[in-house]
Amino acid sequence: MSRGKKLDIFIGADFDESWAEVQSPRKTKRSNELQEPGKHFLVFQKEKRRGKTVTLVGEFHISKDDATTLLKMLKKKLGCGGSIKEGWMEFQGELKEKLRPLLLAQDFRFKHGH
Repeated sequence: MSRGKKLDIFIGADFDESWAEVQSPRKTKRSNELQEPGKHFLVFQKEKRRGKTVTLVGEFHISKDDATTLLKMLKKKLGCGGSIKEGWMEFQGELKEKLRPLLLAQDFRFKHGH
């Protein structure tokens, strides 16, 4: 009985010698270059996490030190908790209307409609 041709099926792992992680390209490309606040085009996103609202603002292209000082200042003025992850600032609560004037005062810009 002939074995025939080997089927070429890719299911996401390499079984030759060990397991291999599948590297899929990101849908959006992150820019690692730093920009001044006037060149940012920020957007707001709202998510529900464990039944609570979280406001996301980003994406920031500033140094890590500048981002932490900006986040600390915003949290103090808003009286809420927050963090920064992968260039996005996360704030506890629905704070879009309060965040916009604070970031505009720091010379950040927003995409049209946000």
